[in-house]
Amino acid sequence: MCQEKVTWKRAEPEETRSRRLQLRDVLGRRGTGDKGLCPRWWDRRTEERRHEGPAAQPSPPGGGHDGGPDVPQHGFLIEECPGQAFQVSRLLFHLSSALGPGSDILLDPYLSGWEELIRFMESLGPLVSLFSYKVQEKIVLLRQIQAEDAENAAYSSLHSMMEAELLRGVVSFDRHAPSGCRTLLRLHRSLRWLQLLLEKLAAGPDADGRLATPGEMCREAYREVLAPHHPWLLRRAAEAAFSAMPQRAVLLRLVCVERQEEAAPVLERLIGAIGEVHSRTHNALQDRGMLDLP
Repeated sequence: MCQEKVTWKRAEPEETRSRRLQLRDVLGRRGTGDKGLCPRWWDRRTEERRHEGPAAQPSPPGGGHDGGPDVPQHGFLIEECPGQAFQVSRLLFHLSSALGPGSDILLDPYLSGWEELIRFMESLGPLVSLFSYKVQEKIVLLRQIQAEDAENAAYSSLHSMMEAELLRGVVSFDRHAPSGCRTLLRLHRSLRWLQLLLEKLAAGPDADGRLATPGEMCREAYREVLAPHHPWLLRRAAEAAFSAMPQRAVLLRLVCVERQEEAAPVLERLIGAIGEVHSRTHNALQDRGMLDLP
């Protein structure tokens, strides 16, 4: 475990160091960092894009875009946490990169963000793999649809996918019909479940000074978001999975902290990034009447 998890320092002014550290994270390499500290990911994307033109903007994995992300950035470092598959820094990068022009969502980084979230889910124990497996199925399906339509690039963003599928008549509003929009709607609901889970993890103790257990947090979020759309058998399986959730300390270590008070700045930032992606997706689905696709 790192000695220092969240470091509240202002970003260094050297532009080249910032770019190098961003590139290192994208390529999955680790720098040496400072002595005694974990390797770091430099998060200055929004600040840089305010002052630089499109030509100076780094391209995120899966393709770039001209608009800078709207997720608030605070100029502090989020370190890579060694010894685990899930990394908050990578997830934040993908979520930021998914914010396309206007209110659009770029699908490549969106799906890359989901692949990182799968690593988070799988760290919660074998029973939660029930959910990660279903999510992985949907990611694979959307990747396949993208590959089949690569020539037209209709599946490069959320808006272009919706318009293309509506024009092609592949979206059904009254019966079960496979489509990219229907598949993404299922991911959209699951993203809200994870957002609620993180919000509950960030919350302090109740009036009696008690912190909710991960099982309780997952169960409450599931009943609010996913349970209304799941059959009885799947709901029963979910209840069993939540009963076997690890302790709160395990979830805190996933974001590379040890105490509840240390988790607040990281979780707040992560919740905001997920919330922006979820809000854009929700509005696009709602505008086209797709929130209840069968």
